[in-house]
Amino acid sequence: MNTINDYISENKDRFLNELLDLLRIPSVSADSKFKDDVRKAADFIKEKLISAGADEVEICETGGHPIVYGEKMVGADLPTVLVYGHYDVQPADPYELWDSPPFEPVIKETELHPQGAIFARGACDDKGQMYMHIKAFETMMATDSLACNIKFIIEGEEEVGSDNLDTFIENNKEKLKCDVVLVSDTGIIANDVPSITVGLRGLSYVEVEVTGPNRDLHSGLYGGAVPNPINILSEMIASLKDENQRINIPGFYNDVVELTAEERAALAKAPFDVEDFKASIGLSDVEGENGYSSMERTSIRPTLDVNGIWGGYTGEGAKTVIASKAHAKISMRLVPNQDPDKITKLFEEHFKSIAPESVSVKVTPHHGGQPAVTPTDSPAYLAAAKAMEASFGKEPVPFRGGGSIPIVSLFEQILNTKTVLMGFGLDSDAIHSPNEHYGLFNYFKGIETIPLFYQNFSEMKG
Repeated sequence: MNTINDYISENKDRFLNELLDLLRIPSVSADSKFKDDVRKAADFIKEKLISAGADEVEICETGGHPIVYGEKMVGADLPTVLVYGHYDVQPADPYELWDSPPFEPVIKETELHPQGAIFARGACDDKGQMYMHIKAFETMMATDSLACNIKFIIEGEEEVGSDNLDTFIENNKEKLKCDVVLVSDTGIIANDVPSITVGLRGLSYVEVEVTGPNRDLHSGLYGGAVPNPINILSEMIASLKDENQRINIPGFYNDVVELTAEERAALAKAPFDVEDFKASIGLSDVEGENGYSSMERTSIRPTLDVNGIWGGYTGEGAKTVIASKAHAKISMRLVPNQDPDKITKLFEEHFKSIAPESVSVKVTPHHGGQPAVTPTDSPAYLAAAKAMEASFGKEPVPFRGGGSIPIVSLFEQILNTKTVLMGFGLDSDAIHSPNEHYGLFNYFKGIETIPLFYQNFSEMKG
């Protein structure tokens, strides 16, 4: 019988080509023109789960894009792992900033990926990382080494807030019952520094609209006598932070959990070079909240960032107008104990309070998510750590990530189940950006490591 590594080696080209086929499907959940492609991606995942050996594979309809569910139950006395992932991707705009078409994957060598990296939208977030689990499952089935029961829940709305996931989980609690949730929508510090994410920030995302005159006005005839919504919105946004980069929303920090000196010292043990950090994104200097390191600013501290701002004339040449409206999209990353609904309400109250009487303000909440911290002493975490140590040859570092995965708190609230965040991407993989990519080393290292997790978890839970 083939060993796990033998099977992976023998099927390496097929594993890669299947992922490339998946990446060619533009499953952009945010844009309705890609609706059929989102469905096509769901069908693809269903077919691959069936061929890998899953039972009861089905496409579950929701109020939006479907969820793909599958399972393989191998023993009532064995622990059950629920694998979560998503097949939808971020919009690829602006297309002109891609070096190659975003849905025509190409493999190129880079400094951080000398073995090659796949360049395509969704390569790392999350098709490449999600598909590792399907290929690891196939490998375990083919080598008769599946040590746990396994369930898959692969959704198509993660990039638009997973609006229908909570309803699906609530309505299928018995079907989704498990001992742990396993997610790979995170990363490692470096290919030679394995890590496991043990903390995630929450999210409050809003859109604001400032309205002045009832139509666009001639800036010569009206300029200086009427409110300019773009100017006013810019001033309002600028006032949201003080000179120390602290957020000026009353009550914003009330529930923030401050880490102890010992906890901050433990966090600082993770390798981080600020000069490399600056060079990697083309900066001459960093900035952020006074009194905290760059690594702390991106993990244990809350933030407020403008993600987009627009209004008036933005076409070629000049058009001298005072716009009727100005808009911005704003995200706030939250830390443990900060509630996204509460923060959204505080933001809305404050933002409206600082607007001059000459304009009206509308705040539209979009999706949000709870922050999460996962234990480092559970059998599941220890199983993941042991698996990564075996495959990387080095003990992984527990690490707090700066991103948000709202489903972690969702699974805990509804299923009363903790999550292990065992991802394999790198921060430099440009997720959500042009030229997103995922290393071949990382893809195959994930397929190699995941079966070790199942073996370890079965032994530790048994």
